[in-house]
Amino acid sequence: MKLRHGLMAAAAAAAISVAAPAANAETFKFAFQGNLSSLDPHSLNESFLLNTLGNIYEGLSMYDENLGIVPGLAESWETIEPTKWKFNLRKGVKFHNGNDFTAQDVVFSWKRALTEGSDQKVRASKIKAIEVVDDHTIIVETPAPNPILTSDLVFVYIMDKEWSEKNKATEATSPSADNTNNYANLNANGTGPYRVVEHKADIKSTFEKNANYWKKTNSNVTKVEFTPIKEAATRVAALISGELDLVYPVPVQDWKRLDEAKGVKALAGPEARTIFLGMDQGRDELLYSNIKGKNPFKDIRVRQAFAHALNLDAIKKKVMRGAATPSGLMVAPQINGHNAEINIPYAYDPKKAKALLTEAGYPDGFEVTMDCPNNRYVNDEKICQAAVSMLAKVGVKVDLLAQPKSKYFGKVLAQGGYDTSFYLLGWTPGTMDSENVLSTLLSCQNKETKAGGFNLGNYCNPKVDELARKVGSETDQAKRNAMIKEAFSIVKAEYGYLPLHQQPLSWGVSDRVTVNQRADNGLDFRYVNVNK
Repeated sequence: MKLRHGLMAAAAAAAISVAAPAANAETFKFAFQGNLSSLDPHSLNESFLLNTLGNIYEGLSMYDENLGIVPGLAESWETIEPTKWKFNLRKGVKFHNGNDFTAQDVVFSWKRALTEGSDQKVRASKIKAIEVVDDHTIIVETPAPNPILTSDLVFVYIMDKEWSEKNKATEATSPSADNTNNYANLNANGTGPYRVVEHKADIKSTFEKNANYWKKTNSNVTKVEFTPIKEAATRVAALISGELDLVYPVPVQDWKRLDEAKGVKALAGPEARTIFLGMDQGRDELLYSNIKGKNPFKDIRVRQAFAHALNLDAIKKKVMRGAATPSGLMVAPQINGHNAEINIPYAYDPKKAKALLTEAGYPDGFEVTMDCPNNRYVNDEKICQAAVSMLAKVGVKVDLLAQPKSKYFGKVLAQGGYDTSFYLLGWTPGTMDSENVLSTLLSCQNKETKAGGFNLGNYCNPKVDELARKVGSETDQAKRNAMIKEAFSIVKAEYGYLPLHQQPLSWGVSDRVTVNQRADNGLDFRYVNVNK
């Protein structure tokens, strides 16, 4: 069998890495099911976009091939007070246009990440102030002690202040608007190991190796070509024919096909991403429902009914072909704070679901629209279709609105006004820590503190908010994990969200290349080699 399974440890994500680099320079071609929607590093908070842009832009810290935190544009750091960090910035680093990287670029990028269109407000808000000591030294002040600040800073990418101001790109590109006039949306100027030479969002993006990169890499890839291909069959066929070197995701039902084909293989393993359903619990009346004057999801019995109507084992077996891991938590085992004791999925019990709906005053069910991406997660639309069918059996009529991720995210995220009543979303904590989920998904929406920025349905419990804040500033790991467990237990008891499963990493790879497969599904060009 040629199927390769990546084994990820529960506490840290290990990676799959193969062979030594070949000597000759080569071109690497890959495809993903969705497009690279923007080149703006402070735009959409989507892992594919952020991980791809991580080859062009960099943060003060970065991930290595094993998702370990290592120095990036900051060569070192230290905590000088509980809420103050000193960062020594790397000297001699240049942006792709030749401009010098300095402390002013860090301050500018932090402030830009807080602008209205930015999807990075939650991360940037972890900083209260930045004091510039000199061109290569800064003091970062946080609102409270933050034991995982360097993890948060991985995806706060640094932009060139001078370039941004010259091109009138001082504010972030909103994922919900037409931003063709934002220069940073279609052009890039980072410090990373690769630079953009061509970008056509829905057609093709080309990158070339940065000859002046500050760090030596072992990759022999000098040119990278990315093509968005929505149809899975087309992606897989292009891999088998030799047109592409890597495609993802590969439908799990195609693993056998790759296993039997020459010159290719499936590369799989558990991803640190949880797929879940969310419900609007904030509005007094749902935007998209036949129930007027009230919001059914505010009733715990309705949320409970939805939970018991979903057959996670059937989704695993029929939709995911056995490759998913049903979940009772909003975090995967690779994430710090995961607790096996409470990671028990809600029981499938359609009779109980019907009884709960009747008790809540909906004996005949009700109608609601469900938002779903159709080119973002593994089998995303099929998962939504399965959920629609299961809910129909208990009397709930779901109108499924499945759209490409660019339209989907533009609609349901904050910049689109959280325009949804019921939705599917996937989440990998960028910090690999549960605090990210607590502050981002489970905290009440708060424009002032930026908490709950991706809590699309505004599930809100003051006790969970309090715990999230304490977890964010507690340095004792045992105490942190106890509070994380308490918060997750509250959310689970209230049926605040409906976790479905952890999806598999599912790549198709040509034998002519070696790659590093991380548990966050990130493709780092620095660890790709083409073998002769």
